[in-house]
Amino acid sequence: MPIAAAAPSRAHLIDHLVRTRIAGDVATPRENNLLHYRRLANGDRHYWFGLELGGRWADEQDVLAVMAERCGVSDDPDHRQGQDTIDPELTVDALDRAAAVLRKAAADRQRVLFATGHPGGLLDVHRATAQALRTRGCEIMVIPDGLQADDGMVFQFGDVAMLERGATLWHTHSPEPMAAVLNALERTGRPWPDLVVADHGWAGCAAQRAIPTVGFADCNDPALFLAESEGTLQVTIPLDDHVRSPRHYDPLTAYLLAAAELL
Repeated sequence: MPIAAAAPSRAHLIDHLVRTRIAGDVATPRENNLLHYRRLANGDRHYWFGLELGGRWADEQDVLAVMAERCGVSDDPDHRQGQDTIDPELTVDALDRAAAVLRKAAADRQRVLFATGHPGGLLDVHRATAQALRTRGCEIMVIPDGLQADDGMVFQFGDVAMLERGATLWHTHSPEPMAAVLNALERTGRPWPDLVVADHGWAGCAAQRAIPTVGFADCNDPALFLAESEGTLQVTIPLDDHVRSPRHYDPLTAYLLAAAELL
């Protein structure tokens, strides 16, 4: 289903999410989810995504409770391995909340910055959303040239900022590329975005700096869900962020844009 095609209904999208394992019984195993929750709770900043969580999430069970509520993983603390889930109803609920944010951005002709740490899965989701907002008069921000972070270059492809190393688009959880962008904008006297649409540390860093942010996150990436629960991040959309084909995200994107009145 091309992104520009008619958007699916809620019921049809939920069926698609489950069938393609974007939600429902996802590929990320339970033991990996719990490992990441534990490491975040133990203060490993790699899992904080640029957010300042302090000591508020030092109990792994508190993290699990939020993930069950906002992502739909099993809330059973004795379920330690095997299958875990993302609730597709929660995915679509979050898409609806994100659509409201995008609708306001379009109405106000906001400056919007898009970025991804998962270009293999989510690049076209961000790209299509940026294109739709531009047609409604939004400024899709162009980042400064020559930025470096984490031994790579920060640049834009299809209106989406990402990290490049050795001519390869890089999967990263790091907040440093977004920090490089925001610091450069400030250094050159350019305004920060009114809205960031991103994932991983790109979203976490922006939200920590009090920029309204919509983020996408997998069930083994709890930081953005915790930030949403605290009000630091506006919306976190739960989904498997790298399924077999990036085309599987097209119906999700079409639903989001239609709900935001951007199609």
